[in-house]
Amino acid sequence: MKFISFCLTTLAILLYLEGNAQQVSFRTEYIGNSGYYYLPPGEKPREKIGNSKGSAMVYQGAVNIPLSMKMNEKNRPTAWGIGLGGSYVSLKNRNFSDEMVSEIMNIQLGVYHLRPLNDRWSMRASLGAGIFAPTTDFSKLTFKNVLGSGGLVFIRHLKPNLDIGGGVSINSSLGYPMIFPAVYVKWKLHGKYDVNVEVIEGLELSAGYDFNDRFKLSYAIEMNGQVALLKKDGKDVIFSHQYIVTGFRPELKLGKTGLTMTGMVGLNLYRPAAYSDRTLKGVFASDNDYFFSVSPYASIGLKMKL
Repeated sequence: MKFISFCLTTLAILLYLEGNAQQVSFRTEYIGNSGYYYLPPGEKPREKIGNSKGSAMVYQGAVNIPLSMKMNEKNRPTAWGIGLGGSYVSLKNRNFSDEMVSEIMNIQLGVYHLRPLNDRWSMRASLGAGIFAPTTDFSKLTFKNVLGSGGLVFIRHLKPNLDIGGGVSINSSLGYPMIFPAVYVKWKLHGKYDVNVEVIEGLELSAGYDFNDRFKLSYAIEMNGQVALLKKDGKDVIFSHQYIVTGFRPELKLGKTGLTMTGMVGLNLYRPAAYSDRTLKGVFASDNDYFFSVSPYASIGLKMKL
């Protein structure tokens, strides 16, 4: 489980940039109150941490602006662009004996390049930097709150609706550049019933039904997360907050404006939130699996293609 948590953290700090139309999105998420647990190494059962409990409010926004784009005969783009994304998390933690982070601010800016290599392969590259802090007070930020990230993925177009790829991503979450494997999967079935599987920025699985041209209802599983870099007890540490949620997700197109309203009502299945030393050993330590249990989840958002 510790490896899964680290993967979620890594994915959360990678800026997702794709060569598509200019798009703006915003979403508010509520994660309900639940108890805080520790999972010991081995086969031991989880342990509840006193009367500790917590909930969270997450606010996320992003804008993607292509600078240049040209489509080939296969309708695949050669594109350059920039992306800006940000999130703010308010953590309502109660009855903790140890100090917990109460807010997280993540701001990311990056550039991307996407191009077809031939009829079967495309290449996707990105380079960016961001601020990952336990505060919104810019006067308290230091260079240690800044991370660089980048990635290079080669994508195989197996079918018109199936792309699979792999490559490398790099980030400085441990205080120095580290290379990690990157995975890209995108599979869609279109029609009245559709299925979508994406492993690009985290994970998204959904199966939906189009009632008409304006309304769609899906059942989805999504993964997201945020991180904060800070000092604790004189050491550089990472506070990671991730969550896997599932539920029904309605989507309503508001006329011909390009504006779509989205939402989700369901459950938070798994929400690890804990400190780890900002070292490779600390990230993979087996004694740091702390998480909030299952709780209610709801979100609402807007996205617009311009």
